Amino acid sequence: MTAQRLVRPDPSEYASFYAAYIAGVPEGDLLGLLERQLEEHAALLTGVPDTRGDFAYAPGKWTLKEVLGHVVDAERVFSYRALRFARADATPLAPFDENAWVPNSGARGRSLRDLIAELRAVRTATLALLRALPAGADTRRGIASGNEVSVRALAWIIAGHERHHFRLIRERYLD
Repeated sequence: MTAQRLVRPDPSEYASFYAAYIAGVPEGDLLGLLERQLEEHAALLTGVPDTRGDFAYAPGKWTLKEVLGHVVDAERVFSYRALRFARADATPLAPFDENAWVPNSGARGRSLRDLIAELRAVRTATLALLRALPAGADTRRGIASGNEVSVRALAWIIAGHERHHFRLIRERYLD
């Protein structure tokens, strides 16, 4: 798939609660941005002491490790949705509750290095999926969490979701 076919989705292609994620993604080559995010974010976290991974900026907030685990989990879910809808699978997909998933993820017991490696693996798989989409698959739609969403909107949501969380990581976890 060429990057030109992954143009910014129209607001009719996603639920309004994703608008901020998509709006936060700059114009341009989305696949290139996804590649750059991976390198930038891995570089940002490489060298952060593993003990910092256990830091939460306030009581009841996720630790840095849990935030990374959440980013990985969410990208897997969004990519799976993109795969299903790209293949014209009309089965509605259930929502996921990140607040229930995070405590069960085991992220607190893992190293930052391991979580960074998993982030790299998941993003590499996401890029492979998006690059291999056949013509027209990017505009296919399906139902996820009770809302219609297009394949290309899911790609933009992935980028925006990661940008959102890494902005918070920079501001609240690494300052």
